[in-house]
Amino acid sequence: MDAVRVALLREVLAGTEWLGATRRFAGVLRGSVVSHGGGLLLVGTPEYEPWHLAAHLVDEAAWSGTPELAPTLVRHDARPSDPAHLSVGPGRLAAARRGETLLVVSPDRPGAPLLEQVHDARRAGATVLSLGPGEDGLAAMAHESLAVPEGTDLDLDTVQHLVSAAAGENAVPTPRGRRRFRDRLSRLADQLTAPPPARW
Repeated sequence: MDAVRVALLREVLAGTEWLGATRRFAGVLRGSVVSHGGGLLLVGTPEYEPWHLAAHLVDEAAWSGTPELAPTLVRHDARPSDPAHLSVGPGRLAAARRGETLLVVSPDRPGAPLLEQVHDARRAGATVLSLGPGEDGLAAMAHESLAVPEGTDLDLDTVQHLVSAAAGENAVPTPRGRRRFRDRLSRLADQLTAPPPARW
């Protein structure tokens, strides 16, 4: 989803809880990776890998000048023969430490093995964020979670687009606490005219 479609989606969602919720969650995500500087680990479940979110966060990292947003995608079925950026397996979660941020994305409730790995990462000092159905063990152990329960107006993929776009936004407030229209328009023009970053 490009910047124009995200802007249109935001217009459609104006006045709903989703814009504020996704911006708050994205602010926590950005603040965590920027202030701690330990890196972002992105993990899904054995049935669902958040490839799309990983690609969008890489794009936003490049466009916003915030390299810390570019995640390490942790894959449950990673093989040593995979390209380097796709060969990180779940053993990386066991090595997570203080200063690192772990973002877990799941359309369903994660299984016990993943919950144990996330719990261990949190005990080791990692900041845990979750994006998924909510009201489960993962949301309970996360420092911050954004619930996308079934039957809502939006699906998990759309919420991921909103979160990634908001994470890449300039977080420095203007004197009035809001970005001016000219600043937003300038950023949109820069995004639309800039060459695309290297793809996955």
